[in-house]
Amino acid sequence: MRRGAIPANLMVGGILVAMVIGVAFISTFWTPYPYAELDIANKFHGPSSAHLLGTDQLGRDVVSQLMAAAGNSMTVAVLAVLIGCSIGTALGLLASAKGGWVEEAIMRLCDLGFAFPALLFAIMLAAALGPSLPNVVIAIAFINIPIFARVARASANQVWTREYVYAARASGLGNLAISRDHILPNIAAPIIVQATIEFAVAILTEAALSYLGLGAQPPSPSWGRMLSEAQTLMYLAPQLAIYPGLCIVTAVLGFGLLGDGLRDITDPRLSRQRRG
Repeated sequence: MRRGAIPANLMVGGILVAMVIGVAFISTFWTPYPYAELDIANKFHGPSSAHLLGTDQLGRDVVSQLMAAAGNSMTVAVLAVLIGCSIGTALGLLASAKGGWVEEAIMRLCDLGFAFPALLFAIMLAAALGPSLPNVVIAIAFINIPIFARVARASANQVWTREYVYAARASGLGNLAISRDHILPNIAAPIIVQATIEFAVAILTEAALSYLGLGAQPPSPSWGRMLSEAQTLMYLAPQLAIYPGLCIVTAVLGFGLLGDGLRDITDPRLSRQRRG
């Protein structure tokens, strides 16, 4: 890759993410049809000028369902990652600033969180709280906290050895003030990269929970629930499973490539290693 050139993964990921975000935004004020509108007489209609991707088993417009589901998925992902990032980063900064038993306690709690498979833990938490999108946000945010705590703590430990941090400490600033004014701005890049990657995980987790009936409840649409409803119709209307599946793949691939590209830019050593 030439110096100054935009990585291909960053470009492709950015385009895919822009498409998903654009559709999610448009769905907040416009869809071709009301997503919950039933038209039993026209169920299982194929693509036409009236319904670009046809209708489902209840006569609902598939495009409208996919657009509204994109809005729900993006809302869950943004809120879950934002909450997990905020709490996790704060804990990581606290662990790095205080050290000693505080750091040890926070890191052992993170290890406890990593001891359970993330998706299984999210399923257990969502089932305990009850099926709804707010509870999905809580479940996904909870599994994100130890991830961001570890990233923030590891990055902050490196910054604490810099000369300007020693100068700030010599000027009389306390550890928490230094963390706020000097450490946090200098670890923003790895936090942002990790957040981008976690967006993909959050979308996939939300789809999985909705597929199991623990996420969005009818009539609110979700890509995962659309897959679940279509699984018994695979021989009759396989396209009803293909469309939401492609949407999930597009969103997850887009955020994954975007995060990968951002990591290449913020850490050129990784890019050089990949080129061999």
